Amino acid sequence: MSETTLDNIVSLCKRRGFIFPSSEIYGGLAATYDYGPLGVELKRIVKDRWWKAMVQRHENIVGVDAAILMHPTVWKASGHVDAFNDPLIDDKQSKMRYRADQLVEGHIAKLRKKGKDDEADRVYGDLVAALQAEDMPAALHALILREEIKSPDSGAFDWTEVRQFNLMFSTHIGPVSDSDNKIYLRPETAQGIFVNFHNVRETSRLQVPFGIAQIGKAFRNEIVARQFVFRMREFEQMEMQYFVKPGTQAEAFEEWREKRMAWHVSNGVRASRLRWHEHEKLAHYADAAVDITYEYPIGWQEVEGIHSRTDYDLGRHAEFSGKKLEYFDPQTQEKYIPFVVETSVGLDRTVLMLIADAFDTDEVNGDSRSLLRFHPEVAPIRVAVLPLVKKDGMPERARQIHDELQQHFNTFYDEKGAVGRRYRRMDEVGTPYCVTIDGQTLEDGTVTVRDRDSMEQERIAEDAVTAWIRDASARWTPRP
Repeated sequence: MSETTLDNIVSLCKRRGFIFPSSEIYGGLAATYDYGPLGVELKRIVKDRWWKAMVQRHENIVGVDAAILMHPTVWKASGHVDAFNDPLIDDKQSKMRYRADQLVEGHIAKLRKKGKDDEADRVYGDLVAALQAEDMPAALHALILREEIKSPDSGAFDWTEVRQFNLMFSTHIGPVSDSDNKIYLRPETAQGIFVNFHNVRETSRLQVPFGIAQIGKAFRNEIVARQFVFRMREFEQMEMQYFVKPGTQAEAFEEWREKRMAWHVSNGVRASRLRWHEHEKLAHYADAAVDITYEYPIGWQEVEGIHSRTDYDLGRHAEFSGKKLEYFDPQTQEKYIPFVVETSVGLDRTVLMLIADAFDTDEVNGDSRSLLRFHPEVAPIRVAVLPLVKKDGMPERARQIHDELQQHFNTFYDEKGAVGRRYRRMDEVGTPYCVTIDGQTLEDGTVTVRDRDSMEQERIAEDAVTAWIRDASARWTPRP
């Protein structure tokens, strides 16, 4: 098996129709991507599995689809106008911009790679202290200078000061562009849930504890967005805000920690490639926070955050709107502002994780084979139907079988080229099973089914194919 690199993944995604650079015929637009035929299927499957796990299997969780454009005071109340910043630093020679904290993290990673763990631990401690400093930009700048961290692109050591950079995109509503009609593209989907707290609770007749879930687009003017779909300026989030009685948030936090990790494993992601990352510095509104991280080709990175947000969000919106956002508990006759436990997962990061985790190469009879070992439940194509040749009634019989399987699975029909090459194409896009129709099918009604991972083939009756695929999917296990 060869090493999985980001370049390998980007190449496969472009070549096989998962993800394309956006506006490519015009030279593209940095950090924006379009999902192709297979990518959009994978994305839809992930969304459906998340919605089923979070909403359809919980009778006390419902969904919303809030507008992208919201009243500008929403973002003042949430703190995004004043505090949604990243520390920005420029290399004077190359004119490249970087996040100052990520520069230091990259330096720490290099030290560990060289076996200098004690030095890396020291710098990590200094980074935590800098992030918690009252003047965080100045502290980060001093740390970069003290460690003599050079530019990753030019190798120069010629930095500007560190300054804060607000990540929100702004625009204007109406025909005149002035400060009175300035609005923002939402940088997260959570606030659309909070401002609808009473609307949802009253119309759904929900009692605490209950949750509100949403899948939607968000926009951030990222300083550094050069890691394929891992960090984009337009991305999609899957979030759930779980409202609980104050004092019970720790129990809910632990419950959702366990459920969310189990969901990622259920999608076929190898547990050995997932781990927890505890936050060294909590956001001002949180009393607990942890990330689920995955070992991407770019290193261990966050794919999902679970946060205990206290009553900060509802309290702030009550303050700024003048509306009461309290909950009356009919059991205890108490009034209180609920606390919130949030689960927030990046849809694009999840898609990238699934592709990276499935990516593999192996050797078959001396030839290299590239494939995606998707869990059958998340594969964009579950089964391919292949007539051996384009004659003798095989395509017609294959079409009949395809039409039947299409009622149950995402299917693909292919009659072009040698069957061995068709197998390889299906392997590369992650199709777990192929059904081949040949001369014997016309004689006795049997077909050949092929397993992607083992490449083993079995002869079965054509009317047993659906059950065979379901059974094989249920037995599937990820590689070590």
